[in-house]
Amino acid sequence: MNHRGLLLLLTTIVPGLSAIVISTFYLFPEWAALDRAYRNYEQLSRTGAGARELSIAQSAEVRHRINCFAEGLGVLLGGVIVAIGVHGLCGLPEKTSN
Repeated sequence: MNHRGLLLLLTTIVPGLSAIVISTFYLFPEWAALDRAYRNYEQLSRTGAGARELSIAQSAEVRHRINCFAEGLGVLLGGVIVAIGVHGLCGLPEKTSN
């Protein structure tokens, strides 16, 4: 692999893959917390809890929704970075032997 290919690999593909891995690592626990918060809000609304309890439960659910959105966006943006790097590698000129 030539220097340009190695540079593309180290500056786009590896950071993009690491962004995907890190964001996915944090997405799954946050998704589980969102599910728990949603079930808690649903249970409170069924039992006729007061407005204060519902407001607190709704805030917790919205917080987890925003966190899931942010982590999912990290996964998608990491994929875009990897795609840019792979596109750059595909566009490199081939070596010609003389």
